[in-house]
Amino acid sequence: MVLFGATGDLAQRKLLPGLFHLAKAGLLPDRWRIVGSAPADGAPTDEEFRAHARDAVAEFGTSKPEGPAWEEFERSLSFGAADPGAPEPLLAAVREAERAVGGDPRRLFHLAVPPSAFASVVEMLGATGLADGARLIVEKPFGTDLASARALNATVHAVFDESRVFRIDHFLGKESVDNILALRFANGFIEPVWNRDHISHVQIDVPEKIGIEGRAHFFEGTGTFRDMIVTHLFQLLGFVAMEPPTTLAAQPLRDEKEKVFQSMRRLDPAHVVRGQYEGYRDEPGVDPHSDTETFVALRVELDNWRWAGVPFFLRSGKSLGQGRHVVTLGFREPPLRMFPMAARSGPGIRNNELVIDFDDPGSIGTRFLVKDPGPAMRLCEAEMVFSYAESFNTMYALEGYERLLLDAMLGDQSLFTRSDGIERLWEVSAPLLEKPPPVEPYAPGSWGPDAIHRLIAPYRWSLPDRD
Repeated sequence: MVLFGATGDLAQRKLLPGLFHLAKAGLLPDRWRIVGSAPADGAPTDEEFRAHARDAVAEFGTSKPEGPAWEEFERSLSFGAADPGAPEPLLAAVREAERAVGGDPRRLFHLAVPPSAFASVVEMLGATGLADGARLIVEKPFGTDLASARALNATVHAVFDESRVFRIDHFLGKESVDNILALRFANGFIEPVWNRDHISHVQIDVPEKIGIEGRAHFFEGTGTFRDMIVTHLFQLLGFVAMEPPTTLAAQPLRDEKEKVFQSMRRLDPAHVVRGQYEGYRDEPGVDPHSDTETFVALRVELDNWRWAGVPFFLRSGKSLGQGRHVVTLGFREPPLRMFPMAARSGPGIRNNELVIDFDDPGSIGTRFLVKDPGPAMRLCEAEMVFSYAESFNTMYALEGYERLLLDAMLGDQSLFTRSDGIERLWEVSAPLLEKPPPVEPYAPGSWGPDAIHRLIAPYRWSLPDRD
């Protein structure tokens, strides 16, 4: 495995700790090596890279760098610098790693580098022959609009066939996201009501408490819509809305998800709220007149038999009231309302909801109405919750990146995004990108601009959990 950008933030926080966890759990192949790579200027030696990996695992890993497991992992690490036109150190490091593995090893390349570097790295892999028979993991963002996504796909496909490309979205590697498929398709009392006849609306909510964390250069050129909605929340929508695949193999599963994307209507800017938290323009490196959104909420509609007329409301942003990862399905009221609103014993009481919390380790809850004890027939809200942490030993559970790295080694593309789906998502996003509504200010620690309540009416946001 070759990690491009091996000295960067992603490798430090996720990739190196995740690979060590896989190694310690015995999930890596019997024989393997990891080669780090970065530009030659300031590139570390093998020993310096091993020390860097130790520090990364110690700070961010779930398994501490100690004992025989760490000693074996440390021995597997080496470094080979690579610049455009000067790949020789990397070639030497790869040859040495393959000699140590023996046999006919398969190569897996991980591009943990800025998108601006994708083309030069991919072209270098093709020109040197390193790409022959290899697999490629590509990090987000997968373009910034339809034209750039097509250009990026063309660059990758000039060297790597789509069957060898793994576009990684760590959200899709979460155990609780996989559980959406299990919940839907393994339970006879769920799937029959997972449609427009019983569900009134769907919410996908990923608020973040943190701000931009000093990443003004990245965020000013990206914004929340490109960073979160296209890359993460649309993918979750695909899992929630897809038809049952014939099997859970990669092709039928991804085919059904792409059908959802094909059924998406082009986004209407009138159904989008863009926000910017107060004080964002004072952040170091931010344009004092910036129109970049730190918050976005939008309404998405699907034109298909299962979901016609059911709005999907997506929301994400920085500096909000909580950090959460939640999908909420709101169910329709019974056709005959035997219990009038006056019989409901609390302000803001909701109808039935199914709430899937896909934060690690995750939970599934149902909200329903029951009789409030007493002589009168009054209703109150109750909840039943299944918690992963309380029901299973999650000590050995894999984090999103760990699961997806393992899948890429195994060649399983089920949880990775496909080029046609990416291009379709940018296509439906074009009206918003071309004519975005102005950003509206919101207070840090709030839930976004007041306009979000008009967007979702006559429904209400499921977060905060209790208004």
